Amino acid sequence: MSRRRAVALLALVAVLLSGCARSPDTDADVRPLTLAWQPLTLPAPPGPPGRLLVRDAAACADRWYVVGAVADAVGDTRPAAWSSPDGVTWTALRTLPISHYGRQHVLYSVACRDGRIALLGAKSGGAHGNPRTATWRQSPDGTLTEVAAPFELFGGPRAVNVARIAAGPSGWLIAGSRRDGAAVWSSADADRFTLREGAAELAGDGRGRTSAHDAAAGPSGWFLAGSLLPTGGTSLLPVAWTSSDGAAWRRWMLPATAGGGQAHRVARVGSAVVVVGSRGDGFGAWRWDGAGWREAGAFGAAAGPGVAWVDGLAVAGEQVVAVAGDGGGYGMWISPDAGGSWRPVGLPAVVPDGGDSAVAVAGAGDRVVVVADDGGSSRVWSASVRDVGR
Repeated sequence: MSRRRAVALLALVAVLLSGCARSPDTDADVRPLTLAWQPLTLPAPPGPPGRLLVRDAAACADRWYVVGAVADAVGDTRPAAWSSPDGVTWTALRTLPISHYGRQHVLYSVACRDGRIALLGAKSGGAHGNPRTATWRQSPDGTLTEVAAPFELFGGPRAVNVARIAAGPSGWLIAGSRRDGAAVWSSADADRFTLREGAAELAGDGRGRTSAHDAAAGPSGWFLAGSLLPTGGTSLLPVAWTSSDGAAWRRWMLPATAGGGQAHRVARVGSAVVVVGSRGDGFGAWRWDGAGWREAGAFGAAAGPGVAWVDGLAVAGEQVVAVAGDGGGYGMWISPDAGGSWRPVGLPAVVPDGGDSAVAVAGAGDRVVVVADDGGSSRVWSASVRDVGR
């Protein structure tokens, strides 16, 4: 599901946006860094022709992945994914859906572990038009197969959204929300997922309603990024959670001296963990020091009437790369010091921040791959960040 649909389902961001003051872009006086972007070509997957929809990217074990769908002339979709050994030459992966909605899935989140990927796919349908979500796993021969699951594992009357999938040494974790608030789904093998909803500290309680937006494996377990709408409050607050096993969670209210906000993405950066999201009138980062969280650097500013959201976070060498929509368009920023300072980076193309657009980033070694869909066409680029900031 797109993050805009998730926001609509949660019905929280509208509260935040009402009365949200706009401020000048904090990067306005900083000249964007320029990368040597190389355009990449994704081959058409087997089947009828159509427009490629790219939604997410990942890399591990010397292999890159891009996932999304193919849409035909009337808007019908089918799942699609690609892999590359070098981030330059790509091959379409075989997909094996097993359900009516699976054959229409748009693959929107991918994670990689031990050279294999697992994915989330969804397609709206049914009497109420709710997302029909399922996981996908990769077989040894590279085929992506939809995983059969009970309808109410991801859907049903308690469903809100299924946000992002992450991989770690102990398996896989999905971040999302249920009627009780933030929830997770965990699996050792990306086959059978266990839902944990209503969990102490994770779910909403007398302090307010929680939502989880992203997950990552850290030095000592799992990390979640999300938000809290305090009971009786009107502004969201940024929240993170930590867990050693994915079952018991500790909640951390993230410091936000510039005002409220949300934690949108989380990633491990060496021995540290960095969370990024909206903070005050722009974006900001927080860093985990092993005992707690502290504010790190700020970047960007809300510039348009839409939802300001960090859509992607990646690590390439010593660089942390974030892509975000500021309500007017998408931008990219890079940090050489685990979120302490940020510089704007020129994207290879202008991408409007609209309901049908999407941007994501993946990193490995000293390279990043950026995928973008402007609502009319999808494109992919690669660039080295080795000498950025030197």
